[in-house]
Order: sequence, then C-alpha cells, then structure tokens
Amino acid sequence: MPRGFGRGYRRYGLFPFRGVYGLIDLLFLIGILYFLVKLFIVAAPYAAGLLVLLLLREFLRPRPF
Repeated sequence: MPRGFGRGYRRYGLFPFRGVYGLIDLLFLIGILYFLVKLFIVAAPYAAGLLVLLLLREFLRPRPF
C-alpha cells in the first residue's frame, strides 16, 4: 500500500461520505461544482463573443494570391 494511506483507507467502500467529515466533504464538492457551473455561465458569452470576433477577423483579412 502506498505511503500516506492509513489503515482506515479501506473502510470507505461504496459509501465514502459517511459521518460528519463525509458530510463536510460532500458540501465542499457541491460548492465547488456550483461555483464551476456559475463560472461557466458567466464566461460563456465572453467566449462566444471572442469566437465571433476571431471569425470576423479571419473573414476580413486580405488573402495573398
């Protein structure tokens, strides 16, 4: 077994979110996912606008013959 894994590592099994610390872990994971979804919703219009600007720049550039 690699270093850093204590004896209680195998106790988790199929239900890793048991007890108070499991509940705290679950709340942290939900908070991180919520933050990432909100960040994506805020950043998506900027990314779409940047894509439109890059496409316009590509179409308006003079092309060598």
